[in-house]
Amino acid sequence: MTSNQILLSFGGLSLINFDLLSVGIAVAAIGLLGYTIYANNTASVTNRAFFFFSAITICWSIVNYINYQVTQPVLVLWLLRSVIFFGTWHAFSFFRFLYVFPANEKKFPNWYRLILVPWIFIVAALTLSPFVFPSIAEISGGGAVSKTVVAWGIFPFVLTVIALILSGFIMFITKMLRTSSHERSAYKLILIGAVLTFSLLITFNLVLPGIFLNVRYIPLGALFLLPFVMMTSYAIYQHHLFNLKVATTAFLGFMVTVFTFVNVLYSTSMSEVVINITAFLIVLIGSIRIVRDTLSLKTLSEELSQTNERQEELMHFIGHEVKGFLAKDEGAFAAISQGDFGVPPDGMKPFVDAALAQSRNSARSVTDLLTASNQKKGTVSYAKDPLDLKPLVAEAVEKAKAAAEQKGLTLSFAADEASYPMIGDKAQLSDHVLRNLIDNSINYTPSGSIEVSLKKENGKIIFAVKDTGIGITEEDKKRLFTEGGHGKDSQKVNVHSTGYGLFIAKNIVEAHGGTIRAESEGAGKGSTFIVELPSV
Repeated sequence: MTSNQILLSFGGLSLINFDLLSVGIAVAAIGLLGYTIYANNTASVTNRAFFFFSAITICWSIVNYINYQVTQPVLVLWLLRSVIFFGTWHAFSFFRFLYVFPANEKKFPNWYRLILVPWIFIVAALTLSPFVFPSIAEISGGGAVSKTVVAWGIFPFVLTVIALILSGFIMFITKMLRTSSHERSAYKLILIGAVLTFSLLITFNLVLPGIFLNVRYIPLGALFLLPFVMMTSYAIYQHHLFNLKVATTAFLGFMVTVFTFVNVLYSTSMSEVVINITAFLIVLIGSIRIVRDTLSLKTLSEELSQTNERQEELMHFIGHEVKGFLAKDEGAFAAISQGDFGVPPDGMKPFVDAALAQSRNSARSVTDLLTASNQKKGTVSYAKDPLDLKPLVAEAVEKAKAAAEQKGLTLSFAADEASYPMIGDKAQLSDHVLRNLIDNSINYTPSGSIEVSLKKENGKIIFAVKDTGIGITEEDKKRLFTEGGHGKDSQKVNVHSTGYGLFIAKNIVEAHGGTIRAESEGAGKGSTFIVELPSV
């Protein structure tokens, strides 16, 4: 390429660079799309076939572009041979993709492996020999090659390419007609992309050069192939053969790559062109690495999700089994304590009562774990009916008085309205919200008092539990209401805490259209848990 050619300009920008820009954008898009689809599922024969097509397309596009930018006869001769060499593989990769789409696995028949593939190797090798382009026939006054000698080897090439393209179309359309109307949309996308691409190639690479002697657009072959590549990528996405998040990452990488390549427009010397193209290649490789890393993270995320799901199922199974055993123990201890088997011997009843209380606490802990698991899986259903919250709170306070008195705590309840009507699940609210918050305050209050209150405000029912307990630090507030969330030193105070109580309460409150929060001035200064629920 001469310096005069590089500096040919219009409005200060190189016309040659416009061609290079369009080819560079097309190559970047094809490369990123091809690699993204392949790397997302390397086991898919469709993804591999598309990647093979993309790689051959890039090679053909680059060689085709360079072929029209050089003037040295020997180099032009070998570039022409390389163009039709990659053209052979390009037609074959096009046929192969249409043949396997949209399968994940495909067993190739004998005619493909033993006849077609060897024949493609023979034709491709023939295109690099003097049997196709033996020499240069004519050189123009400016030193450019204007005519090439064509030998008999061009006929096997032309016939093979035409046969591959036509048979690929026929086979693809036949498959499309056999599919359901729902699946046919993906086939139509590929067909539309192929028709657009071949229409552009025939118009600009055959009609204009052959009839009007205008070869201006021949180097832009990569740009003409872009419709097929983009339509096909979207069709593959429709068949769930690659991930949208990964595709978005690839698109962002493509945009960055394009902005880098735009610098080529403003190159005014060969050195600047080389530098900017080098930067473009570096960014393109970096974008591909980002796509690869995104795919790795996606794979790890899926594996982690599957592992968590298996652990949830195992925990659920073990929880049910343990709950069953604890229920039997609880029943046995309760029967002994209540004298169903006669009056217990001296000294046995306190032991049995303690064991009964321990069994009930353990069963409650297991129930919390199972409830949290069901909430995560979305299998918890709520039987919402009209109810008055005030009797439920009064009942929860009454049940908790014995535990509070045992610790020497004062437990009080105040309500300023006659009734507190709402729509909700009585059992879920009583067991996992009211009871949980009151029991928490008792467990985390070594001495002092616990005040339970109920009031109405702005159409909402406000249930609050205020204690003089250990308080909540700012660091602990971040972990409250999270799955398994414990305060830093909470288990030193309450060894039976599972960390799931507040998590369950939050989910239930939010399922009723309410909110829950905790307030505290800090460690040792007590805390207040506030639940707001819609009133009717």
